Amino acid sequence: MSDFEQTSIFPDESGEVIKLHSRVREDATTLAVSQKFDYDFNGEVETEIKVPHFPGEFQIGLIVGSSGSGKSTLLKRCFGQEEEIAWDNSKSIVSNFDGADSGMELLSAVGLSSIPSWCKPYNVLSTGEKFRADLARRLHSNSVIDEFTSVVNRDVAKSCSYAVQKYIREHGLNNIVFASCHDDIAEYLQPDWIYNTDTTQFYNGRYLHRPPIELVFHRCGVKQWDMFKKHHYLSHDINKACTCYLVSMNDYPVGFVGSLAFPFGGCTNAWRESRLVVLPDFQGMGIGNTISETVAQMYLDRGCRYFSKTTNPRCGLHRDKSPLWRGTSHNHKARADYIKDGEARGKSKYSMSAEQQLIHANRVCYSHEYIGEGK
Repeated sequence: MSDFEQTSIFPDESGEVIKLHSRVREDATTLAVSQKFDYDFNGEVETEIKVPHFPGEFQIGLIVGSSGSGKSTLLKRCFGQEEEIAWDNSKSIVSNFDGADSGMELLSAVGLSSIPSWCKPYNVLSTGEKFRADLARRLHSNSVIDEFTSVVNRDVAKSCSYAVQKYIREHGLNNIVFASCHDDIAEYLQPDWIYNTDTTQFYNGRYLHRPPIELVFHRCGVKQWDMFKKHHYLSHDINKACTCYLVSMNDYPVGFVGSLAFPFGGCTNAWRESRLVVLPDFQGMGIGNTISETVAQMYLDRGCRYFSKTTNPRCGLHRDKSPLWRGTSHNHKARADYIKDGEARGKSKYSMSAEQQLIHANRVCYSHEYIGEGK
């Protein structure tokens, strides 16, 4: 049995201090433990939390500190309650948003860019995917996000932090406060301010920069596709003639690229990107675009032409804006050849309903040629 009460609030030179008292019943177990370690304990616990003068206007704020140091108390007192998220597990997670465009944009914004995951119900997602999905629902101005990245591995934490701050800055969102017991995300989240509840100090986080990402490319066979195929948005298949690259970061596989010869007209030295996948834990940091363009540049340096088509809007829109890519005559056009290609592989008519075939046939495709810098 315990009670918890706020006993006093009084100002000091740097803000306010909250003193919180809790009391537990003293029993034989508590007495034995305290005596064993020579800990003077009478059943009362006092926690002192300094409340600083938080900025009134900002985009991203971050409160960091050890567990029990008052982060959640500060959030509730100064910024409000974290929004409760309810999911309808009879629907896909993307259907829990206000329309397809909103769902795709927000899920991509938190680095959950896997179309197969978008189509799953919330209750079957992994812990990391649930974390990102919940965050996507909370990503709006004046939002409070407690225990940020506490339940996911550090790779997910960093990639998600970087993706989130990029979305917030690009869309002009304001007054979003995160609280976390991990300070390794600061360089990725790049907040306007950081308050450390352990040291009671404020820091300017805008000078922080994400550490450089070092990617290593390994020539590999199609067998390595097995690790990535379930994350591809369109097909688990791969052409055995693909030239493949496995991409690693810190000795861990993070991405896969496969390219195929693509002769057309009188051009015999053209290639096209056939498969591109980044594992979900590493999405959101621009790795997909980087590895795609690195491989494309390899072919360009050999005197080849390099093409790619995708229906992934995040990837396609990046290429629309990038000076490294040039749209082809098929860019932003419906591609009925997806159905024809599927039929050639024996996968279309009897695995898709008539409605699904119509959707695929009218799917808008992004189609580009990689031209490199200065072209």
